[in-house]
Amino acid sequence: MAAQAIMTTDTYPKGASAQVETPSGPVNIVGIAKGSGMIAPDMATMLAYIFTDAQIEQAELQGLLSLLNEVTFNAITVDSDTSTSDTLILAATGASGHCVSAQNTAFAEGLHQVMRDLAHQVVRDGEGARKFVEVRLTGAASDQDAKQHAKAIANSPLVKTALAGEDPNWGRIVMALGKSGAAAERDLIKIWLGDILVAEQGWVAASYSEERGAAYMKNAELVIAVDLGLGNGAATVWTCDLTHDYISINADYRS
Repeated sequence: MAAQAIMTTDTYPKGASAQVETPSGPVNIVGIAKGSGMIAPDMATMLAYIFTDAQIEQAELQGLLSLLNEVTFNAITVDSDTSTSDTLILAATGASGHCVSAQNTAFAEGLHQVMRDLAHQVVRDGEGARKFVEVRLTGAASDQDAKQHAKAIANSPLVKTALAGEDPNWGRIVMALGKSGAAAERDLIKIWLGDILVAEQGWVAASYSEERGAAYMKNAELVIAVDLGLGNGAATVWTCDLTHDYISINADYRS
């Protein structure tokens, strides 16, 4: 199996597919990926191969791929490290005989679904990972600032070890925002763990209880949400926790 052949420290082969109905007829999108460590795209030690049997112009397909890449593979991180061996290839075979435009909403969403699924699988299989974490940033001065803040949270060793220790330490999230280099104002920031408002106006929220926060952190899937209160910029990044197993894997692993 091709997905197995490209594995290194991956613990399982990664694949995703979608069938899309278009005005010309149904088309298929199928992809495989490899990645587990050194994942902090743009891009990383990651291989992703996606195929569609649609007939579509190369320039259109390239434009759509680049657009979707920014909100999928370039929005994940395992350990903040990158590599020179990253590859993302999308090939259109035309075997279905059905002509499709990149402007077709159903095709674009189908491709997005496959790419997002593969990207999430890479994070879920992060070396030593036990938790899958979504970091949602809103209220930034720009989308670029939002992504910069989100990645600062997602890549912070202190945040990631708090996740591993199931510690609702919102101070580490504020720390990551402060070091990101993007615009932020402490007293405007709001922070949630899932639907639990943890902090606002520069301090712990009046409604917050440590018991609720600690209970939420025991989940295998977590959401950290931040509103900066500065503008309309938004971004979402996916990451995982940093565990002792990550150290063991990379202390022992030889390529």
